[in-house]
Amino acid sequence: MVLIAGLEGSASPTPPPGFLDAWTWSMDDARFGGLSGLEIAENGLDFIALSDRGAITSGQLSRDAQGRITAISAQPFQLLKAHGTAALLAARADSEGLALAPDGSVFVSFEGAARVLHYPRLGGSAENLPVAPDFRHMPLNAALEALAIAPDGTLYTLPEQTAQQDQPFPVYRFRNDQWENTLTIPREGSFLPVGADFGPDGRFYLLERDFRGLSGFASRLRRFTLTDAGFADAKTLLETPVGLHDNLESVSIWRDAAGHLTASMISDDNFNLLLRTEIAEYRLPD
Repeated sequence: MVLIAGLEGSASPTPPPGFLDAWTWSMDDARFGGLSGLEIAENGLDFIALSDRGAITSGQLSRDAQGRITAISAQPFQLLKAHGTAALLAARADSEGLALAPDGSVFVSFEGAARVLHYPRLGGSAENLPVAPDFRHMPLNAALEALAIAPDGTLYTLPEQTAQQDQPFPVYRFRNDQWENTLTIPREGSFLPVGADFGPDGRFYLLERDFRGLSGFASRLRRFTLTDAGFADAKTLLETPVGLHDNLESVSIWRDAAGHLTASMISDDNFNLLLRTEIAEYRLPD
């Protein structure tokens, strides 16, 4: 998340190639807002959305014949639970990353107290994953922003910021009940990672954000192949002009009915009236 929200650009920037649509979402729910996580099912309709204040919902998208969103139906937001029946304490509820496992369970990564929790059932109690030593030293507002789960069930998470501006971003991999810290993703320019997903093609997608103050936000989506040697074949799929979209913080990659690779990204309005919650969708090169 960002602490200061920028104003939208006054011009109407031209979307990059592949733009499908952007749907502004509102909901009569006091917990609605600050959305930092989105997972869309293979059918392109069922979804889970996560707030950065420890609340989660599930619902369904309606689409027209061209695949554009026409309506959103969602359950009331419910607070994430700790390891028990009580809700997470507010100081430990800065939920940022969301990953949907093949078995339907979800994983959530957090800033503040940097960690990852597993929810076997939406609305149920959390299972605590081990905390990597590095997590304890991450900045409160720039910790585990992005989270993704590979087809084999391995988790990957990375922080929004590093200690030095010229350092690559460390990627933490959870497998065999422990975190590994052997992977990195190169830093390119001033963009910072905010969301990640593995696509149906098995490749790793990283959503990045660049906050330009009063001008607003720019977003970038990069794709990588994960090899035994690490992340390779980096390719920038899209980079949005400043002010086109609001604070895009999460990405979900899926295929539409015609087999087209699609990226759905949701914005965090920071509970700020100057920003909006929108789902921006792009068709990606395959």
